[in-house]
Amino acid sequence: MRAALTVEKQVAIALWKLAMPDSYRSVGNQFGVGKCTMGAAVMQVANAIKDLLISRVVTLGNVQVIVDGFAAMGFPNCGGAIDRTHIPILAPEHQAGEYINCKGYFSIVLQTLVDHKGRFTNISVGWPGKVHDTRIFRNSGLFQKLQKGTFFPDQKITMGVLKCL
Repeated sequence: MRAALTVEKQVAIALWKLAMPDSYRSVGNQFGVGKCTMGAAVMQVANAIKDLLISRVVTLGNVQVIVDGFAAMGFPNCGGAIDRTHIPILAPEHQAGEYINCKGYFSIVLQTLVDHKGRFTNISVGWPGKVHDTRIFRNSGLFQKLQKGTFFPDQKITMGVLKCL
């Protein structure tokens, strides 16, 4: 039996894989581990980030400060700016056609809401690249909280969309 990978090595492997478009085999070779070990390290680090860090980093903060910040930039009554981006992925073995986006490559979609300083206040990720932005938004936790009036506590809000091209 081999010695377990150190936490530092697992984080290094995960950060390398998440930052580079290299294959699992290529990254595993660079770090001297097999594909399965490399994949497990990436998943463990990603789950740790999701479970332990996201809730500490991605927070709403003071709503009035955010609204005032947007107002100072010329966007009155704005509580956040929302957009999405496509994260390239390797073609999945199942339902590959669902992951081809409008630009013609395989991806998953990352939707984010940011405050007036560009800090993340909400993140949703994982939808296949083919899915339309509206469907992603209407099925997000953010939309559900906005509909219930629980995302901006103690604020009366009206949802609106400014489409940028």
